Amino acid sequence: MTDVKSQEKADRLKAALKENLKRRKAQARGRQAVKVTGNETGSLSVSAERDKPSD
Repeated sequence: MTDVKSQEKADRLKAALKENLKRRKAQARGRQAVKVTGNETGSLSVSAERDKPSD
């Protein structure tokens, strides 16, 4: 009985770790995409702020 419980626990842990890894990879891909697009749009927003008329 303990062997069955420990195997079930190991399976749950394995599944949780697998999901965590998927989530972390997705977050890393998202951060990378923001970095790439952020550099392109970041320079545009700076110039847009510079050219914006003051109040």
